[in-house]
Amino acid sequence: MTSLPLNSRTDFSRAARRTRPAWGKWLLRFSAVIYLLAFVAVPVVVVNVEGFRSGLDTFLADLSRPAALNAIWLTVWTAAVMTVINVIMGTLTAYVLVGYRFPGKDILNTLVDLPFAIPTLVTGVMLVLLYGPQTAIGGFFQNQLGFKLLFAPPGIVLALLFVGYPFVIRAVQPVLLTLESNQQEAAQTLGASDWYTFRRVIFPAIRPAVVTGGLLSFARALGEFGAIIVVAQRPQVATVYLYTQVESGNMQAASAVSVVLLVIAFVITLTVDLVESRRHA
Repeated sequence: MTSLPLNSRTDFSRAARRTRPAWGKWLLRFSAVIYLLAFVAVPVVVVNVEGFRSGLDTFLADLSRPAALNAIWLTVWTAAVMTVINVIMGTLTAYVLVGYRFPGKDILNTLVDLPFAIPTLVTGVMLVLLYGPQTAIGGFFQNQLGFKLLFAPPGIVLALLFVGYPFVIRAVQPVLLTLESNQQEAAQTLGASDWYTFRRVIFPAIRPAVVTGGLLSFARALGEFGAIIVVAQRPQVATVYLYTQVESGNMQAASAVSVVLLVIAFVITLTVDLVESRRHA
């Protein structure tokens, strides 16, 4: 029995692959698209339809309520404050984890991911036990300085700092690991200080990752509910306001505020994709 030449066998295998039914590929694509539509696209469309169901005037009236405007504004500015702090501290933490060796480094690197795993309600309870008015720290701020840490906007910022802490670190850390050390060594050989080397050599390379991590942290803060409802039911952030409107059966008002949060989240997502595409390019 003679075997086919190599070229003939290659042509035969290619022909077999071409004639093989492609239903598996189409089924995989169909499943992915259906899942995306069912759990992402359709809920987004439903919220927008409900928000504008009674017309633009009703939509604007629901948004112009003082409680709704205060909730949206409180959510945005507390998330912005948290983002600025976490961008600075997250970048420094990533730099320390990559550039230095010290005892307990592996434990610290593991603790960075802890906010991803802890339920946010547990986060709120931990903050109350640590900074509540019944504690030494909370009592000192409230009684001696007249400054409430919890059950006030500072408590919201504290909760958001905890839940948003890992995003900047995990965005910057892989980029730092890929940087060539010879550029830093060359700058230091030429007499550049550590701060000048970081500012002119390292930071330009990690800037897109810092922006990405900051935007993701901000987006995460927009949707935080569990920790905030424990540390500050009053004043209300947008998520707590939505919860109260749903409980009272006012789905129209809840949908109107949801549309605003969706628009902000959509803009952030597009910005992150743009930054990532430019970084890879």
